Amino acid sequence: MSSSAVEQTARASGVQHLREVLELAGWRCTRQRVAVFDYLRSVVSHPTAEEVYVAVRRRLPKISLATVYKALEALVQSGLADKLTTGEGPARYDCHSHEHYHFRCLKSGDVHDLPAPYDPQLIDKLDPDLVQVLGKQGFHVTGYRLEVLGRFEGKEPSSVFKHGS
Repeated sequence: MSSSAVEQTARASGVQHLREVLELAGWRCTRQRVAVFDYLRSVVSHPTAEEVYVAVRRRLPKISLATVYKALEALVQSGLADKLTTGEGPARYDCHSHEHYHFRCLKSGDVHDLPAPYDPQLIDKLDPDLVQVLGKQGFHVTGYRLEVLGRFEGKEPSSVFKHGS
């Protein structure tokens, strides 16, 4: 099988999986949602809705910003993407499904995957009693996120880290 045929088969399989997950969550699988999902999977950064809109318009010139927001909402609600929010700046979107950490540039707002191994025991290492203490207060821990904050001084992330996530 040629590499082009392999790529087409893999893409068709990916679209079928996307369709199944969206429909299971009560969403239709549209070409706009496929384009937004394809773009999110293709980037190592975690773009804003506006950045997704600019990129996807190259493929679908008639797509609107509202449609991009709706596609992102469908992907988040179906568990195919995460919406990364802070108190400042616009939300960013991540569809890398593996557990991982992030780093954020406070100057630009850009968010990237941190090239460090994920540690599912990190909370226990920080404080072995933390989950139990929170549980006694009625708070059930279901997971955690770690984001390293800083500023790039004259360099872009691609020149600092080489990672394939």
